[in-house]
Amino acid sequence: MKYAIYYNSATGNTKMLADHIHSQMKEECLYIGNTDDPKIEEADLIFVGFWTDKGRCSDPVIELFKHIKNKKIFLFGTAGFGGSPEYFERILNNVEKYVDATCPIIGRYMCQGKMPMSVRVRYQKMHDSDPQNEQFQNLLDNFDKALPHPNQEDLDALTIQLKSIIKAI
Repeated sequence: MKYAIYYNSATGNTKMLADHIHSQMKEECLYIGNTDDPKIEEADLIFVGFWTDKGRCSDPVIELFKHIKNKKIFLFGTAGFGGSPEYFERILNNVEKYVDATCPIIGRYMCQGKMPMSVRVRYQKMHDSDPQNEQFQNLLDNFDKALPHPNQEDLDALTIQLKSIIKAI
């Protein structure tokens, strides 16, 4: 089986997951990167990674999906807001809508990822302007919680997902 890994990573979180997938796979890798390369379409299995943008994948990933037909797909992604499996499920379900019907999705994985410090500065300004607003404090708390992610626990969970799909193929 030949595979390819495509990822779009704004902060390096999704790239970290892509590199981890690459390190765990024993089959022939045709491509790993973040550009739409023709080698991607030669693969039997395509790992497609994204960062969460407005509750879905980023635009370059949507564009990639327009070219992929009859390939097995494994979706993986990161989101700055996390901690809720239901939230991750909603995102993955939104992303699946862009995948062509001829492509079976054989695996999905998401975890929390750190956000740029500029986001925390913005949240802090919001909080400073209205210190009693609980929502602003929650944004700050979530930002701080996301800082160490993806962590080893996240990578271990991804490895478990990979092992289960490899057995199934």
